[in-house]
Amino acid sequence: MANWGSKLVSSIREKGKNMQSEMSFFEHLEALRWHIIRTALFVLVFAIVAFVFFRDIFHGIILAPTKPDFWTYRMMCNMGNGLHRLLSFINPDDFCVHGFNFKLINTEMAGQFTLQLNTSIMIGLILGIPYLLFELWRFIRPALHEKERKAASGFVFYASFLFFLGVLFGYYIVTPLSVRFFATYNVSDVITNMFDIDNYISSVTWLTLLAGIVFQLPMVAYILSSLNILTPKFMRRTRRYATILILMLAAIITPSPDALTMLVVAAPLFLLYEFSIMVSAFVERRRLKREKAEGLA
Repeated sequence: MANWGSKLVSSIREKGKNMQSEMSFFEHLEALRWHIIRTALFVLVFAIVAFVFFRDIFHGIILAPTKPDFWTYRMMCNMGNGLHRLLSFINPDDFCVHGFNFKLINTEMAGQFTLQLNTSIMIGLILGIPYLLFELWRFIRPALHEKERKAASGFVFYASFLFFLGVLFGYYIVTPLSVRFFATYNVSDVITNMFDIDNYISSVTWLTLLAGIVFQLPMVAYILSSLNILTPKFMRRTRRYATILILMLAAIITPSPDALTMLVVAAPLFLLYEFSIMVSAFVERRRLKREKAEGLA
């Protein structure tokens, strides 16, 4: 662990020396300021568009997981019918969603306006992630060597792709399964579920954003492996500990105590970890091949 930490510190110091040799501290701040300003303006444009078309977004996207005809619920029902044909003892109705017994409410006078404003800003942030990554790449690019620039040339595309893939997973899998569990969970028939709209939207946002961030694992593995900090051997050796961490992370991502939901979330995380091992192995093979070619030269 100490060796791992020393490698990380030395890599950061080396990049810092390269950047300091080309730009002063205040020049760095000035460059960073303009990167932040451009990103903020880009996010603002998306937020304004979302604010203008908020009614369609609200009913067609945000509230969609609360409707029985949502894509995920229809696929679950089809899966239940298919399993019933194979195994007659399985009740297909257990997989189908026919309706939810809850109401969404607003408890503050300015609640609906602030809801529209805050949600529009959050939508702008989500849609602006690719541009944010692009500005981040432009900021750190001058500190990289030519070979490192070529190796990381697809950073923005792959990071954005993985992020939106995670967002889709959070929206179509994690969110509807959580909504289904909590909306159908019933202690007594005398209790009526009335969920605060702010709580519902914050839950949807949390689930989708966290899934998008978690799906960056292959990119993290690529960067650390490129810095010679992470190796596929280390990842394979710590697979059992990673399994425990993935299960814990799946439990955090899914607010419901439903074991089935947790396992559904954990499954792609296991695949991501295995894919990250493949990414790390690819980086290591490329580095060894380059070192061999330089040695022969």
